[in-house]
Amino acid sequence: MFRKKECVAMLLAGGQGSRLYVLTTKTAKPAVSFGGKYRIIDFTLSNCVNSGIDTVGVLTQYQPLVLNEYIGNGLPWDLDRTYGGVKILPPYQGQNGADWYRGTANAIYQNLEFINRYDAEYVLVLSGDHIYKMDYAKMLRYHKKMGADCTIAVIDVPIEEASRFGIMSTNEDNSIYKFSEKPKEPDSTKASMGIYIFNRKKLVEYLEADNADPNSSYDFGKNIIPTMLAAGEKMYAYPFEGYWKDVGTISSLWEANMDLLGTQPELDLNDESWRIFSRHYADAPQYVGPDASVVNSSITEGCEIEGQVINCVLGTGVKVERGALVKDSVLMDNVTVGAGAEVTYSILAPEVTVGNGARLGAPKEVAAGVTVVGEGVTVPAGRVIRDNEMIAEI
Repeated sequence: MFRKKECVAMLLAGGQGSRLYVLTTKTAKPAVSFGGKYRIIDFTLSNCVNSGIDTVGVLTQYQPLVLNEYIGNGLPWDLDRTYGGVKILPPYQGQNGADWYRGTANAIYQNLEFINRYDAEYVLVLSGDHIYKMDYAKMLRYHKKMGADCTIAVIDVPIEEASRFGIMSTNEDNSIYKFSEKPKEPDSTKASMGIYIFNRKKLVEYLEADNADPNSSYDFGKNIIPTMLAAGEKMYAYPFEGYWKDVGTISSLWEANMDLLGTQPELDLNDESWRIFSRHYADAPQYVGPDASVVNSSITEGCEIEGQVINCVLGTGVKVERGALVKDSVLMDNVTVGAGAEVTYSILAPEVTVGNGARLGAPKEVAAGVTVVGEGVTVPAGRVIRDNEMIAEI
């Protein structure tokens, strides 16, 4: 018999991540590299364990192999528990075969057995594609204090960006009276962060009703939240102040990596009081050659730098050969930039090789967008790849 858990977390990590294009051809979006030695999902998992939440279901679907292998038994995040811990939850295999997750709400619905087995009073629903540090325990205390049925974390966004988000309109006590999914004319700047706390019994009630509705999109933002609001349930916004970025696009992923190099104290990854854990292995120190130059860059263990690196984030095992220039770029693990090559305003996936004298991208001041090269691609010597190109193979 399982002992009761006050709160379990359900981490949605099954999306295709199509807006990251070639970076998610072979891996799920939450498993994409970030900051040299992390994966995107490290932030949500670390937030859970730092918040005292030790039971986390990770709902996977699209290209799950790398993500499943990366999470493993949960040891790096102190989630390797006999009771609770982290559990991978693929689409449910029933008598008639696997029923693919039809939406975020349906994904949770299919895993109600996991929630119920811990007799959890509260359910924390999370996304696996955001970069931020947040104490979910504070949000849970707020939820209980307000006597809420559902609490939604919100962050204040500029009014010109509000149309990109689900927007909460609230009373003075933060109770929600209106929810608008990506409104053309927003009347509030409180954007949903995709972080919800539900009372379990209420959540089960609405998920069951939603699952029985053939016209539903089976989505929290489109269906569950509006339905609960229309029914008069007690719903509150929980204001979050701090760094938060949805890294679901190429430009936002690039920006978040660059934020590590700037003045973002909330994104300090060396903060021992709120550590971001990862399954990162490195068995060699960095090497910076006598003629090399490294300016305002993050260089992970195992890098060998003989050329020039300016304003970059480099993963493990990156090699920048003599005479090469890498600027305003993100290079993931084991990328090699050949002698005399130039890489500017680009993201290179793991195992990319840039041949001698090749040219990638353009200065970000004039570029139409970030240049992206997919995993394992070899760019031939002397090849020129323009700005805003997406290269899956050559």
